[in-house]
Amino acid sequence: MYARIREDVRAMRRRDPAAGSRLDVALTYPGLHAVWAHVFLAGPLYDRWPTAGRLVAYWVRLLTGIEIHPDADIGRRVTIDHGHGVVIGETAVVGDDVHMYHGVTLGGNDSRPVDRHPTVRAGVTLGANATLLGDIEIGANASVGAASVVTDDVAAGATVTGVPAQRVDDA
Repeated sequence: MYARIREDVRAMRRRDPAAGSRLDVALTYPGLHAVWAHVFLAGPLYDRWPTAGRLVAYWVRLLTGIEIHPDADIGRRVTIDHGHGVVIGETAVVGDDVHMYHGVTLGGNDSRPVDRHPTVRAGVTLGANATLLGDIEIGANASVGAASVVTDDVAAGATVTGVPAQRVDDA
């Protein structure tokens, strides 16, 4: 547990130029608090007692403004900067070293109990208010621009922006 916390704090300090000391980051970054509550409490509780996991997620959302479904799969060193309004759905998968900004939605577009949320591979950056909908895959090291709406897969290393999101880097 402590190794996870240390590497998350290190990751946030690398990604956020405004980050202060390790103690400052550990105590005052709600994005980290939401991830830690998910990884250490809500997720494990949900596996054994779903209502307890949902209650933890509910209280974390009230405290941080970040909603992570307790059954979502969150990787290591995931950082949420200015995270208010982030929503991560039930079947979402977030890989290692993903960085996201406020208002990001990893949402579903199917009412059936199937994989209906995005898979975000390692090293992805999700800009503020980016909306990713459905059972899509965002390839490793891709970037999604602020306020983009993504409904199709994004290739590894690609940069997409717009509504609907289109590739903008050299393909």
